[in-house]
Amino acid sequence: MSRRCSITGKGVMTGNNVSHAMNHTRRRFLPNLQYTRLMSDALNEQVRLRLTTRAIRTIEKAGGLDAFLMKTPNRKLPEEALRLKRRVSKRLAKAAA
Repeated sequence: MSRRCSITGKGVMTGNNVSHAMNHTRRRFLPNLQYTRLMSDALNEQVRLRLTTRAIRTIEKAGGLDAFLMKTPNRKLPEEALRLKRRVSKRLAKAAA
């Protein structure tokens, strides 16, 4: 399982530990990932995702998972989020018809 956010795509970054003597050693900056279940109103089910805490806050601010996915352009979403967006949009289109 990769350390990558399912919605934003944010992953591991690398850098240096720098000591007082200016010695540099490589290190990894890991994203703050959490397993969360978010309710999708269109699908009428809970979706289990591995998200960063920032992504959780962004989804809540947008008005929920469905609203966030529909507002976000496809080019900004990873493959897993695109599959979920397609499911939601099909269900919304079916409900509108």
